[in-house]
Amino acid sequence: MESPQLQRILFGLKIRQFRQELGWNFEELRRQTGISISYLNEIEKGKKFPKTDIRQKLAHALGQSEEFLLSPELTKQFAPLGELLRSNFLNELPLDLFGIEIQQIVEIIARDPDRVNAFISAIMEIARVYSLREENFYFAALRAYQELRNNYFEEIEAAADDFVQKNSLPKNGGVPYNLLANVLKESFDTTVIQDGLAEFPELQSIRSVYIPASKRILLNGRLNERQRAFQLAKELGFQALGLKERPLSSNFLRVNSFEEVLNNYKAAYFAVAILVNRHAFIQDLGAFFGEKKWNGEVLLTLMEKFQASPEVLFQRFNVLAKDFDLDKVFFLRFIHDLEQDQFEIDKELHLNRRHQPHASGINEHYCRRWLSPTMLRELQMKQQQPENGTLMLTGVQRASFINTGEEYLCIALAKPGFPTINRNVSVTLGVLLDDHAKQAIQFWDDPAIPQVTVNITCERCPLTDCKERAAEPTVIQRKEARKKMHEALARLTDYG
Repeated sequence: MESPQLQRILFGLKIRQFRQELGWNFEELRRQTGISISYLNEIEKGKKFPKTDIRQKLAHALGQSEEFLLSPELTKQFAPLGELLRSNFLNELPLDLFGIEIQQIVEIIARDPDRVNAFISAIMEIARVYSLREENFYFAALRAYQELRNNYFEEIEAAADDFVQKNSLPKNGGVPYNLLANVLKESFDTTVIQDGLAEFPELQSIRSVYIPASKRILLNGRLNERQRAFQLAKELGFQALGLKERPLSSNFLRVNSFEEVLNNYKAAYFAVAILVNRHAFIQDLGAFFGEKKWNGEVLLTLMEKFQASPEVLFQRFNVLAKDFDLDKVFFLRFIHDLEQDQFEIDKELHLNRRHQPHASGINEHYCRRWLSPTMLRELQMKQQQPENGTLMLTGVQRASFINTGEEYLCIALAKPGFPTINRNVSVTLGVLLDDHAKQAIQFWDDPAIPQVTVNITCERCPLTDCKERAAEPTVIQRKEARKKMHEALARLTDYG
């Protein structure tokens, strides 16, 4: 059984197709049926579904049966579009967040169905080849929404400010875990079980699980104080913002809808907003940027002050666009798998535009000159020395990209991926060094900051003297081989 919306859309597509096949404009169809042009236009766009007498007039005029017009069957021309609509993919995407209606998408496709349907088929084939699932598109849509809003959501900031005020949470320092547990219990009747996953060895990579029936949040006993505080702050986000459709575990084991992905992000945003007070952080960040020399200890001090993990601290850099007018930035999180010795970007966000450092899904080797891989390798070496204990590294770099010449000031933190073993994590903030950034960040030209030439991946890098290279420049080599083939063909054809 088709949904009413899908039924309207499919009916409208058929009317449009058969009208055009007859070579009729709206005026001719109006003359043949007596139906107003405005109403015909609404029908074709899938906004109106006509009553029986009007359907019969349309069927008679177009030479089709009413049964076929009402059936879910589509002609070959629109079959790929029908498959896309029935997959529920368009309905799940947050089109409304971008001010787009599904009828607008369908109308665009209907203007030139052969070309657009070929494109849709190609996209779906690419998705199958690369094992892309709906959740991949959901997370991509979420990133696009964050980028559209510069990753700053005033409505959540306001809700967090009200929550902090109402519950007397600290504004200029860390929010204690015990205080958050008390708020959960007193305001939302939710009980915290500190080592609630101890009996489930299969769940030791998960940080928390929420049990709706008993209103309990079960924490992984291996979490540190900061990680426990974030899990409780995020749960408070779900509760305070009234987010019903949500994941029940801290890790997405299965994504059911875009709404679930979006609500998970909103709860995490709320958590960061109550843990790291925006107004206090802006003052601290202004002082940090005002220093003439780079001082990585400031980042560690801020983490200690707000009792924040590197991920939480760097998420709070979302104030850059609104309060420092720095919107040409990117955020990356690198994972270093110590067993496989592989580097992977598992999270990224680009503001203003897609910047040079970005994730690659084609199994190439990221440039080892980037700040995060460099720091993760250093962290790995330090971990081999038992006397070092718990490690947290800070770093800075001015990275110039070979192909564009663009230069970024990169700031990063690296740490062990606790509680997950055999994995280290690094988060990086990159700021495009344009004239405004150079005025806003006083230490950008500190001579102590390393200046490095970088590329995206080793396979695409033309540098011949790179000691950090992790793979041969195969893409460059293939391009050079093709260039020589073209030159040889040109010489051959010239000489006849």
